[in-house]
Amino acid sequence: MRLLSRGPAIVGMVGISVLGWVAVFGPVSWSDAEPPPPSVPDSVEAHWDLPYAETEHPRQRLDLLLPKERSADKPLPVIVGVHGGAWMGGHKRELIGFLSPFVASGKYAVASIGYRLSQDAIWPAQIHDCKAALRWLRGNAHQYGLDPNRMGVIGVSAGGHLVAMLGTSGDVKELEGDLGKYLDQSSRVTCVVDLAGPTDFLTIGDFPSQIKHNSDASPEALLLGSAIPDDKAKARQASPVNFVTPDDAPCLLLHGTEDPLVPYPQAVEFRDALRKVGVPVALITIQDGGHVGFGKAAMITVLKQTRDFFAAHLLGEKAEFQDMTIPNAAP
Repeated sequence: MRLLSRGPAIVGMVGISVLGWVAVFGPVSWSDAEPPPPSVPDSVEAHWDLPYAETEHPRQRLDLLLPKERSADKPLPVIVGVHGGAWMGGHKRELIGFLSPFVASGKYAVASIGYRLSQDAIWPAQIHDCKAALRWLRGNAHQYGLDPNRMGVIGVSAGGHLVAMLGTSGDVKELEGDLGKYLDQSSRVTCVVDLAGPTDFLTIGDFPSQIKHNSDASPEALLLGSAIPDDKAKARQASPVNFVTPDDAPCLLLHGTEDPLVPYPQAVEFRDALRKVGVPVALITIQDGGHVGFGKAAMITVLKQTRDFFAAHLLGEKAEFQDMTIPNAAP
């Protein structure tokens, strides 16, 4: 299989605890073919494989889930999920199981977006796709009853990197791209939940990791088209921390201290950069936690923090967020 030919680094950002991943986000798939649509609650109306970029590329599609009974007679806020997989694996269906309960509540619509993988196109194609999907959602907000002014994003690992980039690059023209027919729409987001996403390619190789991030076979090198040290300008362009400004979206960061793939200091550096310019941010540290594969008690806290964060920023509910450290129980 083409993906497996890319060397041991591919184990990298998807080497997640099976229990931790499957219980919350579904299994990672290395197949080029996306699985059929999963089952969703009877209360959910699903629209599968909607093309957002005016192309035939199978990765440039999104799944949109709507509640059949809405909790209020007004447009719904949207939670947009971006899958992980080291930018060269995974698929948008992985997040459906996690996102469905938000829809079943009647309070949200959700979308899970696909994007071109690094074997199909190198950076910045991936962020161009994500931004095109957001513009498509806004361009079709009236048709589906969506609120274009309330759009939050959540991503895991490589997906966490992409949502962090969405949160910091709303005003960066070079990362906008020109895909789709809704170029008059904004790609800004209201809030960001980043689980274990890389945030600074120029420093990611400075810390212990099972991945040799600065090598020419790393997931980052395959994304960029060259090893990080060989093209620092492009590595900087792919780093969310490089685009931090005071008007960025509020962020909730969740990261394990023993993450063997994306070093924990990536989250600390990003938190500090956001806080320095006044962007609301909270870092939930999972002490002794790995790469998203947290124990049950820790995962319950992670899910509650995520639900409360979206409720605060998309529904207007009152909640305060601050840095916290929680222990990681055995998975």
